[in-house]
Amino acid sequence: MATAMSEPGLDFASQAEEFQRILSTIVCREVAGVDALLRVERLSGGASQETYRLTVNAGGREQLLAMRRAPGGMVPEEHVEGHPGLDVEAMLMRAARAAGVPEPEVHYVLEPEDGLGAGFIMQWLEGEALGARITRSEEFADLRPRLAYECGETLARIHAIDLDATGLRDHLDAIEPETFVRQTWERYQDLDTPEPMIDYAAQWLLQHLPQAPEMALVHNDFRNGNFMVTPEGINAVLDWEIAHIGDPMRDLGWICTNSWRFGGDGPVGGFGTREDLFAGYEAVSGTTVDPERVRFWEVFGSYWWAVGCLGMAEHYRTGPDKTVERPAIGRRSSECQIDCVNLIIPGPVALVEPAEPQNLAMPRVDELLLSVRDFLRADVMSNTTGRTQFLARVAGNSLDIVERELRIAPLAQAEERSRLKVLLPEQADTSLLALRWALTNGLRDGSMALDADGLAEHLRTTVVNQIAIDQPRYSGFKRALASSGQ
Repeated sequence: MATAMSEPGLDFASQAEEFQRILSTIVCREVAGVDALLRVERLSGGASQETYRLTVNAGGREQLLAMRRAPGGMVPEEHVEGHPGLDVEAMLMRAARAAGVPEPEVHYVLEPEDGLGAGFIMQWLEGEALGARITRSEEFADLRPRLAYECGETLARIHAIDLDATGLRDHLDAIEPETFVRQTWERYQDLDTPEPMIDYAAQWLLQHLPQAPEMALVHNDFRNGNFMVTPEGINAVLDWEIAHIGDPMRDLGWICTNSWRFGGDGPVGGFGTREDLFAGYEAVSGTTVDPERVRFWEVFGSYWWAVGCLGMAEHYRTGPDKTVERPAIGRRSSECQIDCVNLIIPGPVALVEPAEPQNLAMPRVDELLLSVRDFLRADVMSNTTGRTQFLARVAGNSLDIVERELRIAPLAQAEERSRLKVLLPEQADTSLLALRWALTNGLRDGSMALDADGLAEHLRTTVVNQIAIDQPRYSGFKRALASSGQ
């Protein structure tokens, strides 16, 4: 549970003015040398937390600071397992910086009496954090061949941080691998939506758990897009909001997860090899990496993010930050599910043929959708900047999903129902939703074995047709088609 810090009687403009007034007081009081807060800009991205660029006057010169804040200025009322809170995130960054991990300096952690919610103010560092640019930009061409090795070195330094000397052990949850799998599965079940591939992956993970790993500090979100680079190398590790104590190989598997390759060919962040990642890790830690243990966590990464994406859609439904970004991320769950397919049940798939729109009205519904999409891309995006431009792009992409769903979903769902009637003959006359729930419950209670005849083929085909709707340009979709000879 959390409470918001904004005043309900104020309109949006008044709240923005009050926000800047309070922030100005804090910055001038807490950051040495700052005389005035000149400008505040909320940056694009940041679906979990808000990020701001602060322009300040310091000794007659403009300088930049950054602020990280809970959505809507919320203040957590109770501890949420696996989410230590922004005050502990600031503590983690300070400990990492002291251990030689590239980090910005944290200047001030917001207090409840400040009136801005949970968050902290830190040094602004210049660099690139967009994963696609790190993977593709010519600016980083010389960095990419050595970046996986540097990621390994950085993770080894994180994992070596002394939890007792820093006081972090008292603020972080310890999560064993089996507990992590089950917690994630329970979180998905709480969303009350049947996604059988997620349940299949959960059961597979429980059957392949690593045995008695040595526990250490785990960043839990170290991946391309969550560290910042310059052409010289990593200059900041970002987003410590879900750190915990656990199996350190979780971090190595996560950076190999396909969601964070941004179309690149390298299995490590799209830019590097597992061999270089492991070599960098071993050079600093002195520990030999077990590739199979990392593979377990790579599968877990896709499973975990499949659930995380659905959670974003749930956050849109329940608030408080109802941006267009959250439901769009929700549809990325199918990307993670196809990655699970490719990792643990690869094989032939069958795509349905998209239907042509029926000309029952003029204009057709698809034409209405595309006209709005084109307006967002051609007019709104060209006349906006920053977060508004970013959200216009997201909105256009969401309309693309709706248009594809109109053409693909009816036949794909009809064929899905036919396959389920064969898998579940006792449920043959029920609806598609009821059939999905029957398969989901069978996987959960073990009555549907993972090696049941036709199950893997059904899951592959269902997921591949869903991602044909959600994101046909995703690399995992192309990989699934390639593995079946298409």
